[in-house]
Amino acid sequence: MLVITRREGEEVVIGDPANPHGVIRVASIKGDRVRLAFSFPREIDVHRREVADQIAADKPDIAGKIRPAAGGETT
Repeated sequence: MLVITRREGEEVVIGDPANPHGVIRVASIKGDRVRLAFSFPREIDVHRREVADQIAADKPDIAGKIRPAAGGETT
């Protein structure tokens, strides 16, 4: 895990700086609360940990459940 220090308004670039996957900016700091702004392409999912854990728990595990069609032949 990478741990860095950033001040309000400063950013972290994810990926190649010339063509980044995304950017995270410290939007504001008030007391013990930090607001982060994420800028990523729409095809990249970004979730809070508790939401990501819930998605992972709800996602059906289909690995090993896919079987070939009856007769075993494909057309």
